[in-house]
Amino acid sequence: MFENKHNWKGYLYLAPALILILIFIIYPLFNTFLTSFKENYQFMTGEYDGFSIQHYMDVFKSSKFKVAFKNTMILTIISVPVSIVIALLISVGLNSIKRLQGFLQTIFFLPYVTNVIAIGLVFQFMFNHNYGIINTVIGWFGIGPVHWMDAYASYGEAMAVIIIYSIWSSLPFKIMVFLSGLQTIDKQYYQAAQIDATPKWRVFLRITVPLLSPMIMYITITSFMGAFKTYEHVLSLFGDGGTAGDPGNLKTMVWYIYEALDSSKKGSVAVASASAVVLFIVIMIFTAIQMYINKKRVHY
Repeated sequence: MFENKHNWKGYLYLAPALILILIFIIYPLFNTFLTSFKENYQFMTGEYDGFSIQHYMDVFKSSKFKVAFKNTMILTIISVPVSIVIALLISVGLNSIKRLQGFLQTIFFLPYVTNVIAIGLVFQFMFNHNYGIINTVIGWFGIGPVHWMDAYASYGEAMAVIIIYSIWSSLPFKIMVFLSGLQTIDKQYYQAAQIDATPKWRVFLRITVPLLSPMIMYITITSFMGAFKTYEHVLSLFGDGGTAGDPGNLKTMVWYIYEALDSSKKGSVAVASASAVVLFIVIMIFTAIQMYINKKRVHY
């Protein structure tokens, strides 16, 4: 009874955040969904000729959307699992180091606070065909120089650079979350395993991973969401989003949405809204699948 009497204070404290969420998240989502059905919608005047699903049909028939969807799926399915595994291994290693731990954490965290365009320029230098360090290193093993990012690069070579960039740039946040989770694990589990002379790999699989499962699920879900919204990685690396004679073969779903918005064609905003709704549904499907799979595997 006492708690119910003072519930208004909780709502009062939450009111500013709830108002901002309603204005900048809930309303735009609803408006985007509604706009996607408006036929011949004009953004400046707000005029339209009725409602239909034609824009969704246009999106699914578009060859550019199919390419963008394929690129996004490849990037997501490869980069997310690999980055999670690498971040987990690095976190376990950092957690076991006492000396210079803070310094190493800072080094691994630097990509998180570095400008995306600056990182893209560094990658362009590293993967340069003539003097890049990557071609220099693989040349030591007798492999000829690869056209990673120039006009002669193949789709696979260019996509490999984007995937490497995505994995590397996503590591800092994952490492930070995993480290915070590792530091909360009771040391008694590891002491008991040490007394039993349990191998380190078994300790990692039977103690560390299960106890970190809530963190792993959180990172997995947020990583898939972030990967599906990839845009700036391709922009900073390739500019026009293309290579090997095709100016659009590397563009992602978010890039497709931005291109629709930039178009002067009548109804382009409605097409962009329809593609944004499709992307939202895809992310929700992947999120639901992950939550269903991890439901019985997460230990709280």
